[in-house]
Amino acid sequence: MLFLGLSDGGLITANKSTIVGLGSLSVGTTWLTIFGLVVTAILMVKHVPGGIFIGMVATVILGLVTGLINMPSGLISAAPSLKPTFMVAFRHVGDINSLQLVVVVLTFLLVTFFDTAGTLVGLATQAGLMRDNKLPRVGKALASDSTAMLAGSLLGTSPVGAYVESSAGIAVGGRSGLTAVTTGVLFLVGMFFSPLLGVVTTQVTAPALIIVGVLMAQSLKNINWFKMEIAIPAFLIVLGMPLSYSISDGIALGFIMYPITMIAAKRGKEVSPIMYMLFFVFIGFMWILNVG
Repeated sequence: MLFLGLSDGGLITANKSTIVGLGSLSVGTTWLTIFGLVVTAILMVKHVPGGIFIGMVATVILGLVTGLINMPSGLISAAPSLKPTFMVAFRHVGDINSLQLVVVVLTFLLVTFFDTAGTLVGLATQAGLMRDNKLPRVGKALASDSTAMLAGSLLGTSPVGAYVESSAGIAVGGRSGLTAVTTGVLFLVGMFFSPLLGVVTTQVTAPALIIVGVLMAQSLKNINWFKMEIAIPAFLIVLGMPLSYSISDGIALGFIMYPITMIAAKRGKEVSPIMYMLFFVFIGFMWILNVG
């Protein structure tokens, strides 16, 4: 989230010499991101309720005043029609008739599953819901996420699932399903105000993503950095996610390295059989994704 926010806001850009580098400070939208980040940071430090939302509103107002954000074309519009995409995916299930397409489907399954698993664990840790390093009722959480993912694909929407942006809600006290239901209802209402929501550009959301990244990083304090067999795979996951631009790829790097470091530390018996199985699964996943 932090890396994505820095990239979207123009603070970090591609650099041929160093892979990434500091963005140009001569670009007005970059300063808009900096303004939003400073305002949001101050509000968060002062524990102002809704600090992230207030920071986004302040950034939108500054962007409109300075002309860095275009004025909305209107306030209200009809909700987009689902007719062009409704149930279209279902019609193509029969097209999965070759080994190559089966591999593609399995790859998407792995990516989606571990994206969701990583997000759920991170959010549950921040919310204080983890018990003995386990997420209570994780089966129901995954079932809910997979059901939403399936429904979204049939409706033709972008993937519907757990998002790390929920960290912002957790930071202001959201802990129950009522938070998610309220957010969903507001999104339904928001569909009719899509022209107005057009003012929420990437420079407006970038500071929020950066703050969300900071909130998610709080869980890193629980890693035993003095045990290299733990620190190495954990660091590969932490660094691999932003650099590969993928939660699942970052998790894959750590899950492959973890059994190796634990065996090297003569702690192989502490690794569960599932982790050994995932070791081979992720090797195959990385091979198929990047070589096959």
